[in-house]
Amino acid sequence: MPRPPRFLLSHSYYHIIVRGNNRHRVFKSNLDCQYYLELITRFKIEHPFDLYHYCLMPNHVHLLVNTKSAEDFSRFMKKLNLAYFYHFKRYYGWVGHFWQGRFKSQPVGKDEYFIQCGKYIELNPVRAGITEKPEDYHYSSYHHYARGVKDSLITEDIFYQDLGSSIAERQKSYEDLLISDIVKENYVKRIWASKLQANSESVKINYRLKHYLKY
Repeated sequence: MPRPPRFLLSHSYYHIIVRGNNRHRVFKSNLDCQYYLELITRFKIEHPFDLYHYCLMPNHVHLLVNTKSAEDFSRFMKKLNLAYFYHFKRYYGWVGHFWQGRFKSQPVGKDEYFIQCGKYIELNPVRAGITEKPEDYHYSSYHHYARGVKDSLITEDIFYQDLGSSIAERQKSYEDLLISDIVKENYVKRIWASKLQANSESVKINYRLKHYLKY
């Protein structure tokens, strides 16, 4: 059975998820997480895109991105996943399929919920019961937005400046940012956005499919 078309376009926003096969643990140590982030840094130079938010969970990864070129971003993900697989195999003697198929790409609308989506990604460790506070988890972009920690991987969220007139005000506003039920509901939908933006994204995707553009 052929694979369904991938909903991945150039110059578009996506929530990217990649999981370990059978949900197995893909990060067993801090060094594993650090190496994965180093790989992102290395391959992101070769295949540029904007990374707004991320979170490395024990058995999966979340990224909120803006593609420059859909084809180039797919190459980035292929290199990243393959290079990390070789690292894991070398250190832990892994045999068999490592990742759970292709990465998942969920379109995200450019609306007022965008930054909430980013924080929702960063709250994964709290929802999973790994930590009580997002600032206690080291491998997410939360520290950049709420604590001002420099992170060379990050392109500032497109709505971050709207949170305040000073750095301190924006950091406090981000820390206090509440997640709307709309975000929680959209998290499991095909397109992650307000109803208006979801319809707009759907029209854009269907147009590209109709005109036989590659994903």
